Amino acid sequence: RLLRGDVAKREGAWATWPRAGSSGPGSERGVSDSVHPLWESVDLVPGGDRQSPINIWWRDSVYDPGLKPLTISYDPATCLHVWNNGYSFLVEFEDSTDKSVIKGGPLEHNYRLKQFHFHWGAIDAWGSEHTVDSKCFPAELHLVHWNAVKFENFEDAALEENGLVVIGVFLKLGKHHKELQKLVDTLPSIKHKDTLVEFGSFDPSCLMPTCPDYWTYSGSLTTPPLSESVTWIIKKQPVEVDHDQLEQFRTLLFTSEGEKEKRMVDNFRPLQPLMNRTVRSSFRHDYVLNVRAKSKPATSQATP
Repeated sequence: RLLRGDVAKREGAWATWPRAGSSGPGSERGVSDSVHPLWESVDLVPGGDRQSPINIWWRDSVYDPGLKPLTISYDPATCLHVWNNGYSFLVEFEDSTDKSVIKGGPLEHNYRLKQFHFHWGAIDAWGSEHTVDSKCFPAELHLVHWNAVKFENFEDAALEENGLVVIGVFLKLGKHHKELQKLVDTLPSIKHKDTLVEFGSFDPSCLMPTCPDYWTYSGSLTTPPLSESVTWIIKKQPVEVDHDQLEQFRTLLFTSEGEKEKRMVDNFRPLQPLMNRTVRSSFRHDYVLNVRAKSKPATSQATP
């Protein structure tokens, strides 16, 4: 087991933390009254009109027939390690070449996989950063990629427009996820902040839903510096995990060994306003909406 405090400070931008004063749909989620050190130097109302996460209104998303299927090609051998950075646990990948990349979808270039991580709640009623029709999921997976065509390194890409692509996958309660369990089994060894263990040969595409449908919009990092550099691709279909697996996430700590223990839970940012952005969908959804409308009393069909 290794310590990586200096790197944790550098990469702390991947942390998220709920803050008091959440606004918009989903503000009923469990939001802490305390401010995590990550957010202490950040204005509570950051500038910019493309902040993330957002609530996705299914009926307001716009079908774009020009959106191609997303092509995902990950090399399991590029997986390096898993570590607790004090805000989530990250699985990091070797990204010096185009061995683990995504392309297609709304993207003009290939984007290299840098890392993936999760956000989750203290209980199963909330935890996801994004919501759909104000529905929260217990957890959300983020696979973070950077544009190696336009930028020399991940750090530069993270600060510039079109620098990053993050695939978001909702987790919902259901059957045991066999592949995720391999990762869950490593969590006891990274219980404390700044601890790291090797984690080789893992293909994160096993954490993806089989359905290719997604929403996409222009947004930001959900942590300081909150750069509006992210093309978000939010998968429509959640993946199933069981309650015990989510409970293992909650055994991790925000704190280092020797400090007063603080459970790693509710590590999501409150929802941000959509402003003038359009959320596009890769799938038609008129049929779904019609079915929903027919299942409601006639008097409620016009209710947004």
